[in-house]
Amino acid sequence: MGIMQTDRTLPSNRLIFEVRRDPALRERFTSDLEGLMADYGLSEPERRAFREIDIRALGDMGVHPYFLPQVTRLFKGAGYNHNQSEAAQLYARKMNIQE
Repeated sequence: MGIMQTDRTLPSNRLIFEVRRDPALRERFTSDLEGLMADYGLSEPERRAFREIDIRALGDMGVHPYFLPQVTRLFKGAGYNHNQSEAAQLYARKMNIQE
């Protein structure tokens, strides 16, 4: 799940990269995740990982390590980008990180 295991061809990497930068895609991420995932050509395992916010599975598939915490921010917001934010807490739970 390190940077050397990143799969540059994995559709999830492009989806995360582009959704983070485009307000219209961010809105679609929250309102039509299934359609967005289909448009980006995500495999069923990738789709399941997004539905379940399974950060570890995404990492195991080859999502870039930088993007893994970004996934929880896409679901929970990035307004309070600190260790106690909902996004950071969700990331810690999903990755089994102890405080």
